[in-house]
Amino acid sequence: MNTFERYLTLWVALCIVAGVALGHVMPGFFATVASAEIANVNLPVAVLIWLMIVPMLLKIDFGALGSVREHWRGVGVTLFVNWAVKPFSMALLGSFFIGHVFAPMLPSAQIPSYIAGLILLAAAPCTAMVFVWSNLCEGEPHYTLSQVALNDVLMVFLFAPLVGLLLGVASITVPWATLLLSVVLYIVVPVVVAQLWRGSMIRAGNGLFERTLARLQPVSLIALLATLVLLFGFQGEQILRQPIVIAILAVPILIQVYLNAGIAYWLSRRFGVAWCVAAPAALIGASNFFELAVAAAISLFGLNSGAALATVVGVLVEVPVMLSVVRIVKATRGWYEAGVSRESAEIRS
Repeated sequence: MNTFERYLTLWVALCIVAGVALGHVMPGFFATVASAEIANVNLPVAVLIWLMIVPMLLKIDFGALGSVREHWRGVGVTLFVNWAVKPFSMALLGSFFIGHVFAPMLPSAQIPSYIAGLILLAAAPCTAMVFVWSNLCEGEPHYTLSQVALNDVLMVFLFAPLVGLLLGVASITVPWATLLLSVVLYIVVPVVVAQLWRGSMIRAGNGLFERTLARLQPVSLIALLATLVLLFGFQGEQILRQPIVIAILAVPILIQVYLNAGIAYWLSRRFGVAWCVAAPAALIGASNFFELAVAAAISLFGLNSGAALATVVGVLVEVPVMLSVVRIVKATRGWYEAGVSRESAEIRS
């Protein structure tokens, strides 16, 4: 992780402040940007989202799917947490904290939108930053690559049905046409473009692929920060009126991260998964594809919605929380490996 990435939370905080300030000073400019829409898709934000996603997807090698069987237990644990635990646990946490515990402190009209944003945040596993987290905890790189590639494939087919199911359970109207359009725009198209571009650069040789990745890496983060300036510029007045909203939205996100990381880590230990696989399994199980969540929230509910704000809060807490998970799994390596050895001995006896 370079210096810029290490202080991503600081840059995010500064962009939030800048966005709120600019939205207050230049409301006409942000109103013009907000009106640049086609079929409920805001074009400036869509361009920034693609600039975020495509460079990250270039790192994914779908040829790595062949190595899934080498770490099948770790893959199974992560798939279970990503698709059977995390979205449903977030729906419950969001409904409990936002819909009940903190409801008197929130604008009632936005509560369903906040819950929807949290569901969108949890419905897609992270596909990019997990490479950073896995590297920091000395994770098995082939497992990480194959798991991320598999999750990308599954998102194409599972994201829309899962979000539709959970939004329906939460009694939130599901705009299916817009949801499916979001899947095409922000999953299918970027995956296809990234893989075609990746293949052409690798065939060209001469280190073109590696040089392009190095040049594009800052582009993703800059696009993310620019998106935040726009989002908070659109929502600046609302935030200034109720700054406590961000802290409240962070509560279920924080609980969800530690809960799902803990489940993945514990299950890996129970099933005798090597620590170098269990560590990234916990991180993949806990992290979110917040770029997709932000884009989907904007498309489904609008730039000024509570859903868009909830997904942006996910960006704000992602880096410090995931770094703390890295520290936890590294600090507990001895405990983990002792438990795996004991389980193996019991199986042999």
